[in-house]
Amino acid sequence: MVAVGRNYPRTGAPPRRFRLRTTSDGDVDPHRAWILGPTRRRCPTDASPPTQQFIRVTVPAEAGQGRLDGVALLTIDREDALNALSFDLLDELADALERLDRDATCRAVVMTGAGSRAFAAGADIRELATQTPETLEAGGRFNAWDRIGAVGIPLIAAVRGFALGGGCELAMACDVIVAGDDAQFGQPEIRLGVMPGAGGTQRLTRAIGKARATDLILTGRSIGAAEAHAMGLVSRLVPADETLDAALKLAAQIAGQAPLAVRAAKLAIRQAFELPLSAGLAFERQAFFALFSTEDQSEGMAAFTEKRSARWSGR
Repeated sequence: MVAVGRNYPRTGAPPRRFRLRTTSDGDVDPHRAWILGPTRRRCPTDASPPTQQFIRVTVPAEAGQGRLDGVALLTIDREDALNALSFDLLDELADALERLDRDATCRAVVMTGAGSRAFAAGADIRELATQTPETLEAGGRFNAWDRIGAVGIPLIAAVRGFALGGGCELAMACDVIVAGDDAQFGQPEIRLGVMPGAGGTQRLTRAIGKARATDLILTGRSIGAAEAHAMGLVSRLVPADETLDAALKLAAQIAGQAPLAVRAAKLAIRQAFELPLSAGLAFERQAFFALFSTEDQSEGMAAFTEKRSARWSGR
C-alpha cells in the first residue's frame, strides 16, 4: 500500500534560515532541532547536526512576486570553487534535503548554485585524487547520493553555467531541470581516467537514450543548454538571467497542488525507471486508489464541481 496520510498545513511564517522544533510542552526537542544556512555554529541543543558551511536554505523562498509559501530555495554556496561537490558538501546537502522533506510546510525545493558561473562544476578532484577502491567503499561518502535520490518532495534544479560530472548527476537527481541558455552539461570523467560514479551512466541514458548518452560519456564532451533541451535532458530552457525566477515560479505552481498527490505522483514516475511496465502500472493504480482515502481528493473533486479553487489540507 502507498502511504499518503501525511499532514501538510499551509504556512504564513516569515522567511527563515533556521528552525527550532519543539515538543508539545514547548520545550526544544533535541532530536528535531536544526539549523540551515552558511552559519558556522552548531545547534545549541544537539551537537549531532553538522556545521553548515556550503548550503544556504531559505524557507519560504522569495521571488519578484513576494514570498512563495511552500517553496524552499537551496543554494550550493561554494562559489570560489565553482560549487564543486566535496564529500562534506554532499553530506550537508543530503542533511538539508532530508530536513526539508520532513518539514510539513515545504512542498517543493529549488536547488541552485551560488553565482552565475556554475550550478556545480563537478566533484572535488583534489579530494578524489587520493582515494582508493578500499577508501571509497569503506568511507561510505557516496551514500549521500542515495539519500538525495530518496527525497520525496519535488526537486527543481535551476542551472546556470557549468553542470559537469557530479554537477550534471546532481541536476539529473532532481525531478525537473530549468536551464539558463548559458548552461553547460556533460560527464567528462572519462578524460580523468575514470567514469561517472554517481548516476551519470544510468540517469543520462534514461533521459536521452543509449546512443546519445554513450556519445557524451565516452567522449567526455559537454553540450549547451539548447542541445540538452532538444535531447530531453532539460525540461525548460529560459534566458540566463531568468533562470532562478522561472524555477521558483514552477516550484510555486507545484507547491500549490495537493501535496499528497504530488508525492505519490513523483514516486510513481520514479518507479517507471525501476520496474517492468506491468509492475509499474500496478504501482500506479495502487497509488491512485490510495489517494481516494484522503480529504484532498474529496476537496479537489468538490471544488471542481462547484467551480471554485481547492483548499488543500494535506490530509
